[in-house]
Amino acid sequence: MKKKILLATTGLLSVIVLGACSGSSNQDIATMKGGKITVEDFYNEAKKEQSNQSLVRNMIIYKVFENAYGDKVTDKQIDKEYKKQEKQLGDSFESQLQSAGYTKKSYKEYLKQSLAFQEGLKAHVKITDKDIKAAWDSFHPEVTARIILASSEDEAKEIKKQLDDKGDFAKIAKEKSQDSTTKKDGGEIKFDSQSTTVPSEVKEAAFKLKDGEVSDVITAMDSSTYQSSYYIVKLEKNSSKGNDMDKYKKELKQIAEDTKMADQTFSSEVISKELKKANVKIKDDSFENILSDFLTTNSSNKKATDSSK
Repeated sequence: MKKKILLATTGLLSVIVLGACSGSSNQDIATMKGGKITVEDFYNEAKKEQSNQSLVRNMIIYKVFENAYGDKVTDKQIDKEYKKQEKQLGDSFESQLQSAGYTKKSYKEYLKQSLAFQEGLKAHVKITDKDIKAAWDSFHPEVTARIILASSEDEAKEIKKQLDDKGDFAKIAKEKSQDSTTKKDGGEIKFDSQSTTVPSEVKEAAFKLKDGEVSDVITAMDSSTYQSSYYIVKLEKNSSKGNDMDKYKKELKQIAEDTKMADQTFSSEVISKELKKANVKIKDDSFENILSDFLTTNSSNKKATDSSK
């Protein structure tokens, strides 16, 4: 359940440099016997780095979406997302914010851009009956459970032994769980099949349990860091979706929408359309190809379609 603040502004120093270049590019960064290094010197080196190429590309995309859809994002939405992430990250939120180079104000500005991007994707979503059916097939309604996040696999196995010996799950969770969000409540948490507050491996294990049952040790892999975490889950109250799809119509529509928005092909097509609509022009030859993946999307898709006929 431990999350990390994504560095949408990775290479933050480069952003500062890019901004400085619009002012005085001859400003000295350092001087020494026999020479000096100016802002322009640094800029010319920094722009060659692939990470900075990606940074500028992302800045352009987010700026385009903010200009087009930023007025649809409210302060209430931004505050809600900020508090949501603050709660998910728990005690580590402030330190992660700081290490990522954000202040509260600048992170909220980033969240506005991120939410504007989501609004832009949403504006292009069209949900079909087929999409709703696919959402229904994988849907599981909200369950109430308790989780323990162990510090290691060995500790997880030891905790499992204690639980098998009739140990109190809630008490052990308060004492030993590494999950700061749930440990104070004895590990209690609610989630459904679409929740992102617990790893998919934990959800899958929980949905297979009966009320009161405790899982074996669950190994969850973080796809961004490739690090393993070790969980134990106890199911307090399961739920069955039954056969009435209409009962969950709102949830299924949201799931279908989220699935569509998470699809890389779909998002690339939307980005392509918005970049063309915004008439983006690259003025620095060093960055001339940073949008090529998006600005050739439609033509590539058309060629692929034509060749299949």
